[in-house]
Amino acid sequence: MSTSQDNEVDIAIVGAGAVGLAAALALAKDGRRVAVLGPLAAPHDGRTVALLDGSWRLLAEFGLTDALTGKAAPLEVMRLVDDTGSLFRQPPVEFRASEAGLVAFGWNVGNAELVAALVSAAREHDGIRLVESLVSAITPDQGGVMLTGEGFSPLRARLVVGADGRQSRVRAAAGIAARDWRYPQVALTAILDHRRDHQETSTEFHTRKGPCTLVPLPGRRSSLVWMLDPAEAEAVAALDDAGFARRVETQTHSLLGAMSLAGPRGRVPMGGLSVERFAANRMALIGEAAHVFPPIGAQGLNLGLRDVMALREALLGSDDPGDDVVMAAYDRARQSDVRLRTSAVDALNRTLLTDLLPADLLRGAGLLALSRIGPLRRFVMRQGLAGGTAR
Repeated sequence: MSTSQDNEVDIAIVGAGAVGLAAALALAKDGRRVAVLGPLAAPHDGRTVALLDGSWRLLAEFGLTDALTGKAAPLEVMRLVDDTGSLFRQPPVEFRASEAGLVAFGWNVGNAELVAALVSAAREHDGIRLVESLVSAITPDQGGVMLTGEGFSPLRARLVVGADGRQSRVRAAAGIAARDWRYPQVALTAILDHRRDHQETSTEFHTRKGPCTLVPLPGRRSSLVWMLDPAEAEAVAALDDAGFARRVETQTHSLLGAMSLAGPRGRVPMGGLSVERFAANRMALIGEAAHVFPPIGAQGLNLGLRDVMALREALLGSDDPGDDVVMAAYDRARQSDVRLRTSAVDALNRTLLTDLLPADLLRGAGLLALSRIGPLRRFVMRQGLAGGTAR
């Protein structure tokens, strides 16, 4: 027989992707009773995630890095190549982890493998309850929030965390306004075998259609994120596996030699999202419920994991995790970090999509400065990794 206590938790997390599961593990580790609601599967669509140093250390705190190490490749060098054909095109810029005093900027691993490891850890934690059902209604009151849906008894939490993506029900229930926009781009994803060694180097080609990025995986394998206009993306996606691999090889100037498909392919329309606030009415937003932008500079999932760390910090010492003071502290903590990174990625992506000379000149000057000025390059590396420190 269930009791009222069975249907009450300190924190309910809506959304069981990588960010939601990481939040559950972090908050349960701090002694909170946590429930995670949502399907526990990640699609095998060729997508990987580049976990930067702070994110990797957070996973180490959960005891997951040993299990993931054999499936992940270190990112020792990040190379930017201007492939726009601009008059102001600059030589490639390389960021080396050794310049930042690191063995690697981070590790690249398949999204499905990461989620599977997080699910396994969550199943083993006594403080986490997994509810593999969709939430249909979210109703806040003065002291908590009630969650209902098919397949589970109504669940009440003192704090609800929205990790439920771009169309977040939690965001809508909290009354948080969002600005949503689209780019004239589609990202194609895939896993590829290649003849040459990637040498632990991630290479991001900046083209007029958007970035085309090859990120290392173990062995002579790399993951692809290639942004194209919708019509060209449709045509490339329609190619058979051999034709697709040849097209990628051509696009990346045979950097890694002959290629072949080593896994499934995916296709993701590109867009952006920003929110007015990050918390309200006993509800806090993390991950893509709070921010969405194109996959440039390995910032997406890492920013979501920084949300987790900031929320964890805001909750320290609080008896009531949904208290207005806690919500305000979390909101303040995320405002500048999220807005700065969203604006920077949006601006870079938009400059790639235009052939206006001022935009090309500005981007070219920036790349030239990064290649020539060591202190500036190291500052940019620190900013790219900033905010990701686990306790």
